[in-house]
Amino acid sequence: MNIVVGITGASGYRLAHEVVRGLGEHEVNVHLITTKPAETIAAIEGENPERTRELAYRHYREDELEACISSSTCPMDGMVIVPCSLKSLSAITHGYCNNLIIRCAENMLRMKKPLVVMPRETPLSAQALDNMAQLVRDGAIMLPPIIEYYTRPHTIEDLNHFFVGKVLDTFAIKHNYPKWRGIR
Repeated sequence: MNIVVGITGASGYRLAHEVVRGLGEHEVNVHLITTKPAETIAAIEGENPERTRELAYRHYREDELEACISSSTCPMDGMVIVPCSLKSLSAITHGYCNNLIIRCAENMLRMKKPLVVMPRETPLSAQALDNMAQLVRDGAIMLPPIIEYYTRPHTIEDLNHFFVGKVLDTFAIKHNYPKWRGIR
């Protein structure tokens, strides 16, 4: 399986790292794209983008529009944008393909392949909600990383593992990450 992972300039780089790691552990070839703002945020949050790049099958720059994954003829199985800035979300919604992440997202929508968008912002404006609603109508899966408590998380890793599991679920990849098991 080949999945594109786009990391944009919103808070949550550690979650992005865990998604890349989790997909790789499930025999997915991760085609990673990071934006310059994402790398700035990583530094602010104390993360090392090089560690994430090492986990990927291939890494691309955001301005690498000549990359094979820029074309809808490239055999990708889907895409995750984690975290997704509201700027990137707006660009996807309105078809403003100014970088490789937005171009790949457009390809997923055009080819009816899974596009998982994990927006990171709060509170949300009416414009952001409208953009999210439009992307869902266009076929995207909106997966905001909203904290859950029913798995009784104790660490940031516990929270991140829950979301990695949700991403794997969208691609029907079997996993052992936390899930709702019903009332015992």
